[in-house]
Parts: sequence; structure tokens; C-alpha cells
Amino acid sequence: MTLRRSSTRSVAIGNVTIGNGSPVVVQSMCATKTQDVDATVEQAEQLRRAGAGVVRIAVDSVKDAEAVAAIRERTTANLSVDLQENYRLAERVAPHVDKIRYNPGHLYHHEREKPVRDKVAFLVDIAGASDCAMRVGVNSGSIDPARADEFSEDSVGAMVASALEHAEMLDALGFTRYCVSLKDSDPAKVIEGNQRFAAERPDVPLHLGVTEAGLPPDGIIKTRIAFEQLLTQGIGDTIRVSLTLPNATKHEEVEIGHRILDDIASGRFRSVPKTLSNELNIISCPSCSRVENEQFVELAQKVQEMSRYAKDHAITIAVMGCRVNGPGETDDADLGLWCAPQYVNLKKGGDGLGAFSYEEILPRLKEELDRLIEERTAAG
Repeated sequence: MTLRRSSTRSVAIGNVTIGNGSPVVVQSMCATKTQDVDATVEQAEQLRRAGAGVVRIAVDSVKDAEAVAAIRERTTANLSVDLQENYRLAERVAPHVDKIRYNPGHLYHHEREKPVRDKVAFLVDIAGASDCAMRVGVNSGSIDPARADEFSEDSVGAMVASALEHAEMLDALGFTRYCVSLKDSDPAKVIEGNQRFAAERPDVPLHLGVTEAGLPPDGIIKTRIAFEQLLTQGIGDTIRVSLTLPNATKHEEVEIGHRILDDIASGRFRSVPKTLSNELNIISCPSCSRVENEQFVELAQKVQEMSRYAKDHAITIAVMGCRVNGPGETDDADLGLWCAPQYVNLKKGGDGLGAFSYEEILPRLKEELDRLIEERTAAG
């Protein structure tokens, strides 16, 4: 089976090209601390050898940015830098990477009085001068506040509007070497968001991913749902499989991504649950350098094991490893945990229930899960 490809524009990222009929590129992200140059280089090379066409690293501080130059000297991977909340760090890292990723929702954290277009223009100038591609990375958990208010009942609409706005901004600034991603932890929203964006902007290459997909095998199933539906429609030019994995096995994201592509191209479509919405759904973010306590991965595994008894209840539990996406992503879950260095914040919907130690959180979560099951059973 030959995958039908949409006729998007071509975007070069180092020595690979996405879009315009090019093969779908698999990428991944280092989970190491960026300032640990040795560990980050080792993992970047591990991911490259596994078949990652692009390797992303996070930059959240000046010290992270300074480490990027040393990392660049020791790996041949095509590097994408994930700008967090300080867009001005692009100036320090762009000469050493092949792509810059920014989140429209995070542009509002610095220099709030400055128009967003001016900040995007700054990134365009930096990317152009350094021969970098760009990605507009829209996440449901960190939407531009103005868009979130405008689409209060339609989180997919907020993502699509934000992505379209920034694509138009980049075009108006004369910069077309970019791709867009619209990510959510719900594969149905990923499918809808990408379909809606592609209908409006079929020329823009799309980076596909289910963010916070969680642990294998559930996280793989969620990702397959989105990829099978979108890639068979010709939507998607590069993919990231986001799983909660220990550092030593992070390369499995890349191998799984290639396996999914091979299965789709060969017409092998895996069976999936009838509907995730009628079953227990565990969301957990991929382990990346933003994780502030490595116990997060172990905690996510324990939550999955502890909650098996609730498998037939339509309840979503989110386990988030950092402060960037954690607070926002857990708002949409029935029960949410977002992990700080020394404690775990427990939430029920958007309401905080307190902070608990890593030793205390599991039994406390079980109490809330039992209470929620009882409430819903009583309500019929």
C-alpha cells in the first residue's frame, strides 16, 4: 500500500526534508537535562541511530542555551530546540540547531506589553539568519489566553485558530520554512484538530503527535489511533511518538514510530478499543528534560497498576511530569497529578486538592478514585 501524501510545501530541517511528498520523518526528544552535555549527546546519538530524522532538546534557561553549542559539536543528529517560556533564548541557540520550535501560548509569558507579532518577527529574523526551520507547536494545555477565552467550549477550535493565526503571521513576514503541530492527549481531538487545520491550510506540513500519550501499551494504542486516521488521509509529514519511558529505553519511541509507519504502509491496521471514552484512560506525559523528579516515571507506572480495577469506568487520570504542561493538561482530567521536585499536586478537574509527597500520593489518589466511582455509580 502506498501512502497518499498531501501536496504541502517542502521544509528542510538539516539534511532531511518534510512535506511535498517526502517520506514521513520520525523524530523524538531527549529526556536528559540539557545542561548534562554528556548524557544529552549520548541520548541524541541513541535516538539518531534508532532512526530519528530530527532530535529535539529543551532550552529553558541561559545555561541550557550555553550547553547547546557543546552538544552540537558532538552529535550529527538534526537538532530541533524546544523554546520554553523565554523566546529570546532563540538568539543564543539558533546558530547551533536546525529547527526552532515555539509554542504560541508561551509567547505571552515574557514582555507581555510587546505585541505577539513583534515576538514572532524576532524569531523569524533569528531563524532566517541561522538557516533554521521553525515549528509552530500548539498544545491544548497551553493555549494563548485570548484564544482560550474565545473558544471556551471548543478546545480544538482554540488550537486550530491559534495555529492558523501564527501560520498567517509567518507568511506575512515572508517566512515559509515552517511546519505546524496541534497536539492533545485525546487522539480524537488530535484527529479533529489536524483535519480542520489541513482543510484550511493544505500547503503547510504537519507534525503529528499525541501529547502525554502515556505508558505502553495504552500510549501506543492512542498514538496509533491518531496516526492511522490521519496518515491514511494524506495528513502528516513528520511524527513523534510521546511515551513515558525511562531514559535507557527512550529510543523505543523512534522504533515504534517506524513500526507504525510500516504497518500503515503495508495495510496492517491494529485493532483498537471500541472507544477510549467509555473506559479508564490514563494520560501521562513523555519523559523529557522538563521532568523535575525522575520518580515521575515510576509514579505513572504505579498509577496504571493501582487503577486497573477501575478499567470499566469512564474516568481519565492524568499524570504530568512538569510545570509547563502539567497544570493545564490536568484541568481536563477527572483526576490529575502534576509532579514538582519534592511533591505531587493532586487535582479533581480544575480544583486543587493539595500537595502530597511521592510516598503519600498513591493512596490519596485511590481515595479520590473510589469516591468518584461511587459518585458516578450513585448518579446512574
